[in-house]
Amino acid sequence: MPTLDELRNRINLRLEESFVGISEQVGDLAPADLVELLNQLNLIEAATVLTMLPISRAVELIDLPTMTRRSAILEKLDPGRTARIIEELSADERTDVIQQMGVAERRRILAKVSQPVKVELEHLLQYEEHTAGGIMTTELMQLDPEWTVGEALRHIREVAREKESIYACFVMERETGHLLGSVSLRDLVMAELDDPIVKVLRRKPVTVNALDDQETVAKKIAKYDLLAVPVVDEEGTVLGIVTVDDVIDVFIEEQTEDILRMAAVEPGALDRPYFDNPIFRVVRKRIGWLLFLFVAGTLTSKVLHSFEDELKAVVALSFFVPLLIGTGGNAGAQTVMTVIRSLSLGEIGLRHAWRVVLREAVTGLLVGIVIALVAFAQAFWITQDMPLALTIAATICTICLWSTTVGAIIPILANSVGVDPALLSAPLISTLVDATGLVIYLSIARLILDQI
Repeated sequence: MPTLDELRNRINLRLEESFVGISEQVGDLAPADLVELLNQLNLIEAATVLTMLPISRAVELIDLPTMTRRSAILEKLDPGRTARIIEELSADERTDVIQQMGVAERRRILAKVSQPVKVELEHLLQYEEHTAGGIMTTELMQLDPEWTVGEALRHIREVAREKESIYACFVMERETGHLLGSVSLRDLVMAELDDPIVKVLRRKPVTVNALDDQETVAKKIAKYDLLAVPVVDEEGTVLGIVTVDDVIDVFIEEQTEDILRMAAVEPGALDRPYFDNPIFRVVRKRIGWLLFLFVAGTLTSKVLHSFEDELKAVVALSFFVPLLIGTGGNAGAQTVMTVIRSLSLGEIGLRHAWRVVLREAVTGLLVGIVIALVAFAQAFWITQDMPLALTIAATICTICLWSTTVGAIIPILANSVGVDPALLSAPLISTLVDATGLVIYLSIARLILDQI
């Protein structure tokens, strides 16, 4: 069987001559392999391959989470074919695809889809992209409170193919759509067929509001170990559900944003595949924080200038500057990562602030003592100067204590005022510790060294 590289070369050759034969080239590939191949092609090539495939096969590929640029690829297809693919997707998936299209392309596609799908899409598109309403699907398993267990199971068998999930079912009032409770497919299978469904009903299920942030929804599903959570409005009417597979996508997206922020890059820099991101867009996403950190970094130069006479008097002090501020920055970054993770998991909050600060301060002090012993031996071995070695050791211990304390306080305070702690990323903490660490270092030097 040819490799993906060989297939890509064959497809390129076919496109130069004729579209005929492309479907045969890729017909035997597993969906995951075909998606990998499409991800390696440019938009026109990928759209051409998708055009040659049956609608059912195209839907299968578009529905896979590993399929990148799916909206951009569908924009290159004939609007009628795109509309047919859109209609076969689940409600939440088709909404995601349409949301990522340009305004003009979105209008063209909406004009081609059937009226019920168009009405549904327009309803779902009114919610912000990163809210429960923006990621929910309307294809939930709805059961009547007057049914027996047997009638409910029979209904599930009849409509199962039309629903995204049948494992979590919701009992709702017929007229109002008000949620009465939930029942799992397991509960129904284990119950007697003649039992009324209200007998196995779980009342007061966990719900989310349509305007809740997607990260809040994801945390609820993880906390209560749910397969799906109903999305309700202010009156308690069910609007749709968010399923666990949607939550996986949310966690991936949120983690990507946090990682970017930790590296001082604005979220959105990885919304597209690497080579599809225009360089000027990449620059725009990176330059803001880099400029801020550059300006903040000038504090370090200002501190060095302020202690110029001391550095001239004991030149050896300057040898250890990178080592000391680097250690402080690393210790602070470790604390920041630890605290942000615990905040995101809900393990700590503002009420735990002093306990966290005390814990991290003790940790920083103990770590600082261990590193200080090594630093003392290293500095004395290099300089044969006991006062200078003591200065280095005392500074290391103090900087570790200071940086871990700061690294604990800032994320908690940011979270308490509604700012994403990841915004106060490790580079920012490192920049702050660099400047303050120099002040600590040279102030301790003044106290210990006789020459100053």
